[in-house]
Amino acid sequence: MSDTERWLLPEGMEELLPEQAEQIEFLRRSILKLYQRWGYRYVMTPLVEYFESLQVGTGNDIGKHTFKLIDEMTGRLLGVRADITPQVSRLDAHRMKQEAPSRLCYAGPVLLTKPRELGGSRNPVQIGAELYGHGGKESDIEILELMLSALERTGLKEVSLDLGHVGIFRGLVSQYEIDDALEARLFDALQRKARPEIEDLLDEELNPACKNAFVALVNLNGDASILKEARAVLGNVSADVELALIALEDIYEGLKARCPDVVIHFDLAELRGYQYHTGAVFAAYVPGYWQAIAQGGRYNDVGKAFGRARPATGYSMDLRAICNLLPAFNSDVNGIYAPCGNDVTLEQKIHELRNAGECVIRELPAQSGTAQQMGCSRVLVKRDAQWIVDAL
Repeated sequence: MSDTERWLLPEGMEELLPEQAEQIEFLRRSILKLYQRWGYRYVMTPLVEYFESLQVGTGNDIGKHTFKLIDEMTGRLLGVRADITPQVSRLDAHRMKQEAPSRLCYAGPVLLTKPRELGGSRNPVQIGAELYGHGGKESDIEILELMLSALERTGLKEVSLDLGHVGIFRGLVSQYEIDDALEARLFDALQRKARPEIEDLLDEELNPACKNAFVALVNLNGDASILKEARAVLGNVSADVELALIALEDIYEGLKARCPDVVIHFDLAELRGYQYHTGAVFAAYVPGYWQAIAQGGRYNDVGKAFGRARPATGYSMDLRAICNLLPAFNSDVNGIYAPCGNDVTLEQKIHELRNAGECVIRELPAQSGTAQQMGCSRVLVKRDAQWIVDAL
């Protein structure tokens, strides 16, 4: 690398200027305060830990996004966290060990080997909330309501919600005794809504109902009426599929009672996080941005690998991505410019103002630049032996 290129950063890695960093920090504090008011307690997890621990319960996808390194103290393989959720699951299962439901929240940077979407960041700032120890619809509804409340705090407009349930696909796989290899190929085709490919994959199935069911999933998306249509289209659905449809109906009705204005869309082929989610899955979207701005779902028993299985539901979002969708942040420093000098009374006044919450910026000897360029709209001036704040 030449001297003229030393300022370059790796692709997908970004640094933040004061306005951007202040906006992210403002949102972080505001959302964490919201979580606290809902009873969610803040936890902090390490940036680096044993690689195998970071992979627990998350499927193969997270492994592809995890940077690996060797611990020089032990020679063991370490990973830089690409997702905080499994770390919080370990805290609940291994460290907290309480029987009552636990509500935990977190915020911090993660690192990805490659962005999750084209042009995305490889160092997102993840924030989220998890609810452990309750397997009912009420905890799913609470997490969804909390997610919508957090997005409202960001200032994003016209947020809509997509709802799905991995139990529908999983129930059909079980009902028609689909083997692992075909299941993986059907899963991939469904994510791309590739109907002809699904038909080809199931051409040799002796049971025509099997083919019809999986092909139908491609088009089973829309408003709440799609749940009734699903029962008719899927035919004699298994008990697992029926339970999944009932769960979606219950979540829809409960969330609409609390958030009547939210726009809810169903997609029964949505299999986000299929490897580890066990129930409802959801994602929030805003106009003009094709990626989910927040996402989550139910992931029971992830804590089993850490010594204790507990039902769990939660969500996360990237503060960096959210800030990219918001208007430019005006930090409104409105600082007070303090002249250079050794006046004891001036020092006392500066100390007094800072204790009162004001931003006071000292003039440095022979400095360049004006007070306004440093974010000051006021200045300390001495009148009648008293230092007072005056407008510039």
